[in-house]
Amino acid sequence: MSDGASPNERLLAAAKQDSEEMLLEVFEKEGTYDINYVDGLGNTALHYAAQYGSTDCLEHILEQDGCDVDIQNRLEKATPLHLAVRLEDEELRYYIVASLLDAGANPKIKNKFSQTPIDMLADDDEHTREIFRKAAASATMISAGDLVDEDDLEEGDEGSEEED
Repeated sequence: MSDGASPNERLLAAAKQDSEEMLLEVFEKEGTYDINYVDGLGNTALHYAAQYGSTDCLEHILEQDGCDVDIQNRLEKATPLHLAVRLEDEELRYYIVASLLDAGANPKIKNKFSQTPIDMLADDDEHTREIFRKAAASATMISAGDLVDEDDLEEGDEGSEEED
């Protein structure tokens, strides 16, 4: 155990090393850590879990209240999704990208090179490309659904006033 390391530093180390045990130790000391703590490079535990393919830690991090899935680091303005698409192992890349998208990561954010995560994806990775398409379609449906819900509420309010 690193006695000198703060809970936030241990959180980052756990994500880099995919140490579920260390991560859960930090979480048990509720209120002593910041799930969105950034290091000098602007990376969070989620950035490191995505970058290193830390599947054991990733889900735990995503389950934390207030976890910002779209935070951009300082060096490249990369989100965790930008880092995940760089993973060499195709199955691992797919899993991490799918988890981030399921958690609400925005695939349209651009890094400092004006690239979205899908722009950085290997051309031959059709499997991962497909989940980006599904996420985009789902986001479009949700947005349309949100508009309908707002209209329904407005119509409902107006309808109670009108009795023609």
